[in-house]
Amino acid sequence: MRWAIEDGWTLTQRYLAQLARRPARLATVVAFPILMVLIFAYLLGGGMTVPGGGSYREFLMPGMFAMTMAFGLSGTMIAVLDDAAKGVTDRFRSLPMAPSAVLTGRVAADLLNAVLALAVLLGCGFAVGWRPHGSLGETLAALGLLLLLRTALVWAGIHLGLLTSDPAMVTLAQTLEFPFGFLSSAFVATSTMPAWLGTVAEWNPLSSTVTAARVLFGNPGAAGTSWVSAHAVPMAVVWPLVLLAVFVPLAVRRYGRLGN
Repeated sequence: MRWAIEDGWTLTQRYLAQLARRPARLATVVAFPILMVLIFAYLLGGGMTVPGGGSYREFLMPGMFAMTMAFGLSGTMIAVLDDAAKGVTDRFRSLPMAPSAVLTGRVAADLLNAVLALAVLLGCGFAVGWRPHGSLGETLAALGLLLLLRTALVWAGIHLGLLTSDPAMVTLAQTLEFPFGFLSSAFVATSTMPAWLGTVAEWNPLSSTVTAARVLFGNPGAAGTSWVSAHAVPMAVVWPLVLLAVFVPLAVRRYGRLGN
């Protein structure tokens, strides 16, 4: 266990150093969510209404926090594909190191990257007028649920990155991130959608995290009519755990079979 932890931390440092040497990628991770916030807050927000009343900007920010976590899937795929294309993954597999270190190091580095992006976005939220109205414990719980979602999607990104060698798959994943995000309660209330579409959106795992964050932050727009919306906080735990139960074994198995 000690060997695995030490090797995992070594790989985490390697991934972080790699990110630091690519400031353009880091800037994209931070700048794009800020740009999205500004577009929705100042360009589109004037036409948005929040069921039950309240500030649209406070309604928006939990959705943007969750979307930023979701963007990690394609970013992880890019990093995994890049290492595979350069032969780095094969070299790691030939070294006397814990096999789990490559995967756990990638997850740890991505989570640290997510914490940075979330911190910057929190600052952006404060700048546009968003405030958490819950207790400190509720605020930390909301942030924990956001990072739990990111962890699950990182494992999904690792598996998908190991599964293909075609960079076009990354483009496809990036393209699907937006429909996945918009077909949720992240930007508009599901009650404003056609009934069948609102039901689909409320059962989107992203919606559970968004609604749970609104509940815990004390932001408007958290009320919903469906069972999954009424139990958003436990479902924000259940959905990521289901994804982890699926993708962690798949990613480990795929990594072990590389080259076979």
